[in-house]
Amino acid sequence: MAVAIAIAAILIAAAAAVLLTQGRLRSSVGALSRETRRRDAGSATTSKAVKTPDAATTDEHDEEAESAGARARAGEARSSAASGLPAVESTAAEWSPVDEEELGVTRRQFFNRGIVAGILFATAGFGASALAFIWPSGKGGFGGKISAGKLADILAAIDEKKAPFYVPEARSYVTRYPTEDIAAAKKAGYPSAILPSLEDGFIVEYQKCPHLGCRVPWCGSSQWFECPCHGSKYNRVGEKRDGPAPRGMSLVAAEVSNGDLVINTGIILPGLPIGTDSTKQKPEGPSCI
Repeated sequence: MAVAIAIAAILIAAAAAVLLTQGRLRSSVGALSRETRRRDAGSATTSKAVKTPDAATTDEHDEEAESAGARARAGEARSSAASGLPAVESTAAEWSPVDEEELGVTRRQFFNRGIVAGILFATAGFGASALAFIWPSGKGGFGGKISAGKLADILAAIDEKKAPFYVPEARSYVTRYPTEDIAAAKKAGYPSAILPSLEDGFIVEYQKCPHLGCRVPWCGSSQWFECPCHGSKYNRVGEKRDGPAPRGMSLVAAEVSNGDLVINTGIILPGLPIGTDSTKQKPEGPSCI
């Protein structure tokens, strides 16, 4: 709904800009330059002077009469100038602006309006698509709630393989959390958004290492998370045990709905501080790095 409102607002702004541009272009119609008027007058004089062969023989007498009249007018002008009288002024046709309704839309106006409208609509389309891309949907996909499947099946797979259950859509691991250690977790300061999942016997850890963002793989021999980039190590529940990481692995909120595990990737919380060890899990074998 918000995206549709934004698109409508952008289109309305584009239409208003086109109308304003049209008004400015229309106000400039009807004013001919001095050079254009001079060229039009020269074209008219030339067209009068050029005659076809038939018309030349027919209008010979008229041309002689016009020449005689022109010589007479020139003589009168010289006489008036010699006697101090004002010369007879020639009358010129008065120019009137072109009627806008009769002229219509010129080619220049058409191209100008087309270019402006194209730019505005392209900008509106790009802005709407960018807004739709960055607007959070809140439904599915990373950044929203993701169903990982039946919790009972996930816990059974963890116990069978002795490895975390990886959810690619959530970019997270699901591991067991011992219910007998919940009191220690509360004392250690686990966020309240994580406690419901601990009470259901699991915890969800974000895959990125808090050090420099590498994906932290699981080491089957040590039963710890071990980052191959710089050697940070975390126990089964993501608490930091070794390496340069500044804290434990980030934790993701989750809930159980009708037996399904729903991971809320919109709530990713910082891991526990260095020194937190609520489960007291030691390495169960050799390290992978």
